[in-house]
Amino acid sequence: MKKYGRLGTALGALALVLGALFAPGVGVITGASDASAQATVTKLTQAQAESMFRAAGITWSSSGGCTNRNNSTCTSFDGLNQATAQGAVTLKGACGCSINITGGTEVGHASGTYSHYNGYKLDYSDYSGVSSYIKGAFTYIGLRGDGYPQWQAASGNLYADEGNHWDATYYSCGC
Repeated sequence: MKKYGRLGTALGALALVLGALFAPGVGVITGASDASAQATVTKLTQAQAESMFRAAGITWSSSGGCTNRNNSTCTSFDGLNQATAQGAVTLKGACGCSINITGGTEVGHASGTYSHYNGYKLDYSDYSGVSSYIKGAFTYIGLRGDGYPQWQAASGNLYADEGNHWDATYYSCGC
């Protein structure tokens, strides 16, 4: 399999994503408070997201060692958008680097339509591999409103370097 390199890894990740897309029990929630976000969004359970991440070789951790969405020291995937989970899997396949998720849908993050709690964001540990990939593969678009530098992927997804971690916003399943 070595001869296929990143392409083989990306194709494997795509197969995982497609398998999860048609997995039984995936709920669909429609509507949103923002007119621009009125598309149908598929939400995952904690177990479904963990299964996708584990299969892709993505790890996760929390300062509280827990997954309770109502506890800010936990890292929860309950209610994570499927496109967000797929975006993480796509990023892992594209960069071939270690990805460790440190923030998901748990309380304690900034609010808004495209927020952690609403399933659009993940936080990643600031491993050098993921940092190098984001800064080299995506377009630097300047400082975010809160002063953090931000990069944009061709897919439109955003990655903000918040100093000790990356804050990723997924509008689509591409990285």
